[in-house]
Amino acid sequence: MKSEIIVISLTATLAGSLTPLSASEPATQPALRTQFINHERWPDNNGVHINAHGGGVLFHDGTYYWFGEHKIAGEAGNIAHVGVRCFSSTDLYNWTDAGVALPVSEDPTSDIAKECIIERPKVIYNQQTKKFVMWFHLELKGQGYSAARTAVAVADQPTGPFKYLHSLRPNAGAWPLNVTEADQQPGPKNFLQRDFAGGQMARDMTLFLDDDGKAYHIASSEENETLHISELSEDYLSFTGRYIRVFPGKSHEAPAICKHNGRYWMLSSGCSGWAPNAARSAVADSMLGSWTELGNPCVGTNPHNNLGPDKTFGGQSTHIFQVAGQSKLLIAMFDIWSPEDAIDGRHIWLPITFTEDAFKIEWASEWKLPGTPQTSE
Repeated sequence: MKSEIIVISLTATLAGSLTPLSASEPATQPALRTQFINHERWPDNNGVHINAHGGGVLFHDGTYYWFGEHKIAGEAGNIAHVGVRCFSSTDLYNWTDAGVALPVSEDPTSDIAKECIIERPKVIYNQQTKKFVMWFHLELKGQGYSAARTAVAVADQPTGPFKYLHSLRPNAGAWPLNVTEADQQPGPKNFLQRDFAGGQMARDMTLFLDDDGKAYHIASSEENETLHISELSEDYLSFTGRYIRVFPGKSHEAPAICKHNGRYWMLSSGCSGWAPNAARSAVADSMLGSWTELGNPCVGTNPHNNLGPDKTFGGQSTHIFQVAGQSKLLIAMFDIWSPEDAIDGRHIWLPITFTEDAFKIEWASEWKLPGTPQTSE
């Protein structure tokens, strides 16, 4: 999700970018949480609101790792001054600040130079290479949202440090598996054909790791009009050139995908800048197969802002993950964006309820996990 951003050059220190739960009080050790509390500020072990926006969760060796955009205060926080931050937890309620997993670069010639745009970082683990692989949406410094690139970094440990490798527009010189003859013809709005040689646009994105070890990169492409689902290489560091177009011309962004009962389920949003809109859902029998739209899965109203399904409780989807040891419990993560004071963006985590042909996400101000799952990968 984005808005038009005027890039302002500021000097922001790391300390200045972390604010306690109350601006008038020092950060203190918070009481341990025993449940999820949505919409309110969520303190880490230092009493600081968790600074991991547009993020995703990885479970590895008994620990959860939450990666997200590190924001600073004010409108300046809509561009990257720090990088990608990581938090760790064993119970999902209480999170320890594990530091900056991928810092921005002080080199002005770097793709990830300070004041670039880094959005929606996601991390998966490669069992073959024993590496942790991070992909994220990247916009080059001072270029607004014109670069529309995806970027990759790699680490030996889940908390990093991640080594930045490169950025690109995916699938250069490759047509999607479901391409039509019309898709390949030049035209004023045929963005697929326009970007064929140089690679397809990649903005809002996520990763999905299937249970067969294959990984997929899902991104808003073609000027945000069409989603692309792309197969990653065996080491997860590049693209195979196998991809499909999903919902052409329907303007989806903020994708999140999970697998349940052998089927693939997608949560996404429309395109309305930083402002919330109605969530969308879809299902498929295979990642590179045919996807069917299902409608808005949200139910209920967020009493903190009186926003219901038509505004996704005031939030926007970012990731879905399975609770370890509970195959039927998946959690959908949402961001309540605060572009005027980016660091104050709030988090919504809600359980997903499945039926045979659809799923729903019902508002709950507070809720608990059914038991305490503690298993290893």
